[in-house]
Amino acid sequence: MSKHTPPPKQLSFAAYEFSRKKRVTRREKFLAEMERVVPWERLEPVIEPLYPSAGRVGRQPIGVSRMLRMYCLQQWFGLSDEGLEDAI
Repeated sequence: MSKHTPPPKQLSFAAYEFSRKKRVTRREKFLAEMERVVPWERLEPVIEPLYPSAGRVGRQPIGVSRMLRMYCLQQWFGLSDEGLEDAI
C-alpha cells in the first residue's frame, strides 16, 4: 500500500468569489463597526435570564447573541419582523 496525499479540494463558486474579493462592502463595514461600538458582552448577560428557553410551542428560540443583534438592526433601520427576516 502506498501512502499519498489526496488532491486539494475544489473551491465552491462562493469560496472562489470570496477569495478574489478586494474591497469591503458597506454592509461589512457597518457590521464591523456595530461589533466594535456596541458592548454586547455587557448586554447579553442582562437579557439572557429574560429570554425564552426551549420547550415552547412554535419556533425554537435562537441564541440571545444573535437575537439581540437582530433586534438592534430592526430598530435602527425601522424594519418589520418580516422585513428583518427578508434582510437576513
